[in-house]
Amino acid sequence: MYVRDAKNREEVWLLDHIEEMGLDETAFRSRDYVIAIDEETNEKAGFGRIRVHKTDDGEHCELTSIGVLGGWRGQGVGAHVVERLVQKAGDEGFETVYSLSDAPDYLAQFGFERVEESALPEKLQARLADKREKSAPEAVPMALPVVDFEVPARFRDAFKHAAADEGSDEPEEGPEDFGIDPEEATYKYDTGR
Repeated sequence: MYVRDAKNREEVWLLDHIEEMGLDETAFRSRDYVIAIDEETNEKAGFGRIRVHKTDDGEHCELTSIGVLGGWRGQGVGAHVVERLVQKAGDEGFETVYSLSDAPDYLAQFGFERVEESALPEKLQARLADKREKSAPEAVPMALPVVDFEVPARFRDAFKHAAADEGSDEPEEGPEDFGIDPEEATYKYDTGR
């Protein structure tokens, strides 16, 4: 299992899973995402994004749209996605990362702390209001100094042995998924049998 930058060709996969999980897709750009991949099967397990907000008083970094596919949850995948995002933010020169999350307890495990809305940069205050309105009504502002980030050992151990749940297979697509009524459809080579 490893985490890498997303590729342009994974745009549709990302958008499908962002929509499926009800995550924020505002100002979507696939190059802002990282994806967790199983080394043996090349199966995608999770993803997350850095969003940079430019203002007159500088730039601010937000971690957003963090998701782990059903069969991979509880195995440290999300922790390593967050780790990679924080690492990227640090590499880009950010000292603090923000997250406007409806899962504050999850982020608190890594050192994120809740901050007052009034302490957020103006652009993030507006973003929080927008996010609450559109995708996460329970979102709270969280912040973390990049140097304070730490992945608990239990997540590292789980990630080393992560494997998809056998029950997590996506259902097989049928004609209905493509808008075809199998009872009424005729086909080019239909013999009428």
